[in-house]
Amino acid sequence: MATRFIVILIILIFVEVYAYQAVKHYFSGYSQLTRNIAFGIYIGLSAIIWLGFLSFRSFLAKPELSWARMSISTLFFLTAPPKILISLFLIIDDVIRLGKWLINKIASKSETPMETVQKVSEGISRNDFLVNTALGSGALLAGTMSYGILSGAHDYRLRKKVLYLPNLPKSFDGITIAQISDVHSGSFYNKVAVTGGVETVLKQKPDMIFFTGDLVNDRAKEMKGWVDVFSKLKAPMGVYSTLGNHDYGDYATWESLEAKRKNLSDLIDTHRQMGWNLMMNENKIFTESGDKIAVLGIENFGAKGNFPKYGKLDLAYQNTDEAAVKILLSHDPSHWDYEVNKKYKDIDLMLSGHTHGMQFGIEIGNFRWSPVQYMYEQWADLYQKENQYLYVNRGFGFIGFPGRVGILPEITVITLKKG
Repeated sequence: MATRFIVILIILIFVEVYAYQAVKHYFSGYSQLTRNIAFGIYIGLSAIIWLGFLSFRSFLAKPELSWARMSISTLFFLTAPPKILISLFLIIDDVIRLGKWLINKIASKSETPMETVQKVSEGISRNDFLVNTALGSGALLAGTMSYGILSGAHDYRLRKKVLYLPNLPKSFDGITIAQISDVHSGSFYNKVAVTGGVETVLKQKPDMIFFTGDLVNDRAKEMKGWVDVFSKLKAPMGVYSTLGNHDYGDYATWESLEAKRKNLSDLIDTHRQMGWNLMMNENKIFTESGDKIAVLGIENFGAKGNFPKYGKLDLAYQNTDEAAVKILLSHDPSHWDYEVNKKYKDIDLMLSGHTHGMQFGIEIGNFRWSPVQYMYEQWADLYQKENQYLYVNRGFGFIGFPGRVGILPEITVITLKKG
């Protein structure tokens, strides 16, 4: 862990130095006052971000400073990607300069010292075109990230799917399920927009509503002011929910273990206040005209990285043998390949979230790309292996970067039909 942190730190310093060189070169022809203002703004913003992140788990970890953490994160995501892009352009420039230097070095053997000095001086100067292109591309990316904050954060997309299940009983043919995931209420700043998203769910008039984890970022108190919004979610067959990795408070600093336990207890109580049936490694059997289907819900179970494995599918699976169809709510999609489609072949559908599609990527028609796909094989939309399905919701909210670029927030409606 320490080695990884050091490597990331070195890369960030490397990027910072390169980006500063680009700004310095661009303003080299301006007046001293203009240069001082430009450098002051650049260094000031960078210093705020660096100091902020160095104190993220100490001073800024205080609950009352959540606004400061959000501000630092926003500045970081607005500036870091452009700086990285600028650095890539300047690396190309340096490779070209190195090549010219080597050529001049070789050529110098047959030239006078004065000719060599002149050629080297000309050959290794910064390429204005590449520097300007780098800064222009960085500015464009920064603009895109800004638009993702102003527009993408609450641009809810309704996605509808029809799944044909061969074992689905006639009594449940045509049943509709609405799914939302990853609310992350501690990141919200626009109550009108969020309420609009909830109302979009209700307009679909689903038979059941499922929430697949991460109601908060860390603390149950982040739901203050939002309980009245999400308690509007009602359905004839009920609202069922699970916990995600952020709901346990594992990423926050607590004054005691008891405080952390109380936080989880308060969060569980919040689900009850909203009328949601929180499923903690358990199941619910639905019976209609003698036909049965089962909904199973487990605590968070992540098979990637250091995500916790609190979920116990063996407990949730108990006494579901008579159910013709089984639907599993499990926050982390990596659980599907790790256990579900290997040991539980009769779980017809698993619903997950967790990845957010990294809140950044490209979706054009059936083409999807996001950096998160290099960590998660299943990261957005519908997947199938034999007769089993997995749907990964792109998330209702956001965390870290307070917006979305390309991968927009999602409300899913799935209709089950007998295949």
